[in-house]
Amino acid sequence: MSEACVELDAIGGNVELIARHTDAEIMAVVKANGFAHGSVQTARAAVAHGATWLGVTSCAEALALRRAGLTVPVLCWLTAPGQDFGEVIAAGVDLAVSSVPHLRAVAAEADRLGTRAMVHLKADTGLSRNGATPEDWPELVAAARRRERAGTLRVRGVWSHLAHADQPAHPGVGDQVRRFERLVGQARSAGLDPDLVHLANSAAALAHPETHYGLVRAGIAIYGVEPVLGRTFGLRPAMTLRARVVLAKRVAADTGVSYGHRYTTTDQATLALVPLGYADGVPRSASTLGAVWLNGERRPIAGSIAMDQFVVDAGHAHVEIGDEVVVFGPGDLGEPTVLDWARWSGTIPHEILTGIGDRVPRSYLRTAATTVGGRDRG
Repeated sequence: MSEACVELDAIGGNVELIARHTDAEIMAVVKANGFAHGSVQTARAAVAHGATWLGVTSCAEALALRRAGLTVPVLCWLTAPGQDFGEVIAAGVDLAVSSVPHLRAVAAEADRLGTRAMVHLKADTGLSRNGATPEDWPELVAAARRRERAGTLRVRGVWSHLAHADQPAHPGVGDQVRRFERLVGQARSAGLDPDLVHLANSAAALAHPETHYGLVRAGIAIYGVEPVLGRTFGLRPAMTLRARVVLAKRVAADTGVSYGHRYTTTDQATLALVPLGYADGVPRSASTLGAVWLNGERRPIAGSIAMDQFVVDAGHAHVEIGDEVVVFGPGDLGEPTVLDWARWSGTIPHEILTGIGDRVPRSYLRTAATTVGGRDRG
């Protein structure tokens, strides 16, 4: 009755577009199940089209990629000192580290395994989220250098994250670049020699070349959402969310629809019932504001979006059970996009995409598979 169809060629094309804007390597960020597109499928498509790194949040996400046969470098960046790092270290996953206790935990596990852990030291340059502050940074880099000498880890990267990259002229970007370069300089002065220095997210990869260094981390852009306010680069949305009408009926004018009767028909109308709701990721906050594509036109959401279903006012159009409803797509025909849904619900496209739940089956569309080393990477 419903599906989220992912266009893998769009993901590949978006990676290639980003590559035309930078000389740096590209990390495809496939956390949160590839922004709900499917982490393994997205990763394979991205790597086949030029991504050389993969980025995830959790150890479980990293190990899922390894178990799927993806052997490119993977960075995992949100862990805690008390975790068991043995399996990810053994799988060759790089770990981000933001504190001395965290560093000690990773080094101790590597020592137990008789190997070296690959780490990326994260600096807080102004986002005030994860990362070591400038005050704590000297202690962290000194501790990392001691453990490099001991042979329990290697600092492969130094990195940070931008707060204002989506705003092309924001002075905060330059401020963070200057702080970042000072902290990288301190790390090198302490004897560290990272292979990679990375700062740019999707927006910076496209709009701030001064942030590119050796690697850019592309998240929302590879899924086709334009990340820079007021600018369009030609990215193609990869996901189309669709369903089939499960009931259609004619009602009279002045008919209240759905919970609380927040919507009332103004004339005789055909109401179409769509089997998707906020449990599937269709935001309730877009009730009476959102629209879908049905039989060649945008049709309004009638009343409150419920947990499992919502109603569409199709006016005088003829609608039958089984007719296709496109909730959002690339916009080629005039159907709503994920940007439209984000605006209607007062949020960002990231939240709309990652909210599409497991009850919605995924399907994957491609024009040609790319096979590398005997594995289908399309």
